[in-house]
Amino acid sequence: MSDLKQSLQAFHKIASSPKEQLKNYLAQDKKVVLCAPVYTPEEIVHAMGMIPFGTWGADVEIKEAKTYFPAFICSVMQSILELGIRGEFEGASAIIIPSLCDSLKCLGENWKSSVKNIPFIPMVYPQNRKADFGKDFTKAGYERVIADLEKATGMSFDDAKLQESIAIYNEHNAVMRQLSDCLNDYPEITAVDRNAIFQSAFYLEKSEHTALVKTLIGELEKTEKTANNKIKIVTTGILTDAADLLQILDENDMQIVADNVASESRQYQVDAKPAATGLDSLAGKFADMDNCSVLFNVDKVIAQYTVDLVAKYQANGVVFVMTKFCDPEEFDYVMIKKACEEKNIPILLVEIDRQMTNYEQVRTAVETFKEVLK
Repeated sequence: MSDLKQSLQAFHKIASSPKEQLKNYLAQDKKVVLCAPVYTPEEIVHAMGMIPFGTWGADVEIKEAKTYFPAFICSVMQSILELGIRGEFEGASAIIIPSLCDSLKCLGENWKSSVKNIPFIPMVYPQNRKADFGKDFTKAGYERVIADLEKATGMSFDDAKLQESIAIYNEHNAVMRQLSDCLNDYPEITAVDRNAIFQSAFYLEKSEHTALVKTLIGELEKTEKTANNKIKIVTTGILTDAADLLQILDENDMQIVADNVASESRQYQVDAKPAATGLDSLAGKFADMDNCSVLFNVDKVIAQYTVDLVAKYQANGVVFVMTKFCDPEEFDYVMIKKACEEKNIPILLVEIDRQMTNYEQVRTAVETFKEVLK
């Protein structure tokens, strides 16, 4: 087996077995804190000597969570709660859930009632995040998270440690941006492979993941580049990790050359800049975040950002992967579609759900889109 294939296999193994990764850290007597989407302050958890462990739910049948949620709510939230009730996160010390959409707010309150052995810690973000008062509000939210973490875990916080963790996370951001650009030159890296690389980042301590990505980039650079005859697409949305969807894209010779996906590149767009304290630096980072459905922007910059990605990476079209019942995404789709049409950029809307088992309609839509792009 080649070194490149071995590197890719490592990402696939991690991405496909989060529970095993959780067990591994617990076996090392490390405390693990679950981090729900989106923009949970992982750096704080890391600085306190614990493992931030991402959870974006899973493609599972929703049973127990139906008792707490209506059917018409985001399946990402439903599946996170379902996994919690089933005991899939047994051993975790706490879960941090931000409040950036109504479904996340419901998840936090329902978690308190249904998963009592894992304390719920809220992270309340402001929508008006860029002004000084917004940054002060964000910083106060981080201070609340720190106090709750200290109470739940017995670990202590040190701002100097936070600044060290910020440096580790900034390096990871830079490496992930480098990787995304690097993958454009290697069409043999499939959509399934690409997703495994991004998804595995949630289940590893960041310096560990950085090392793996650097190794992969090194292996890619030793590989001879081949002609790229694939159709280049930009993906956008909250979550695009459905195995069937990714396989359909691969079967239709589509290469993801860039993305603005909340669980992928959107995580790594902004670094934390130097400031008076680590918490000030983190508050500034959140203030600088943009191009996301759950972040308030009067000018809806996410639409122009999507168009700019297409131009920058010379993509043939956009695939908007909408999470069913995600209101913020539904609002933004209108803006993104309009911006694409004004630039004559083909766009395909694909709606997915954590409980989907039949992807034949998606297959037909992608096949039709392929003919349009050709």
